[in-house]
Amino acid sequence: MSVTLEDARRVIAAAERRADEIGQPMNIAVVDAGGNLVAHVRQDGAWIGSVDISISKAWTSRAFDIATKDLGENSQPTQQFFGIHATNNGKVAIFAGGIPLTQDGTVVGAVGVSGGSGDQDQTVAEAGVAGF
Repeated sequence: MSVTLEDARRVIAAAERRADEIGQPMNIAVVDAGGNLVAHVRQDGAWIGSVDISISKAWTSRAFDIATKDLGENSQPTQQFFGIHATNNGKVAIFAGGIPLTQDGTVVGAVGVSGGSGDQDQTVAEAGVAGF
């Protein structure tokens, strides 16, 4: 099981609606079960520097089957995953906006959102998950 292009389009559409509601242009990426990019959208006005970040958030969520927000909380000094962001050639994102996509209890992909504050990225990613 893996995210399809049709699935990714639904996730992105739901995330875009939320980004529009909060008035924050976003980069939205969806990866499949293998962590491979399926689709990406950069809304008009979204930071170009956030393109790679959104993809990294989606990849990280799939690579570790955890929301990047939760991984970030567990990667602070004295926490069990401290230093994880330096692994995988620096591709690991440890801040809010990446969430795994599950189907029947199995992770089949992930969404990653970047372009606003952590709370904004998270709420847009959550909307994408709800659209899945």
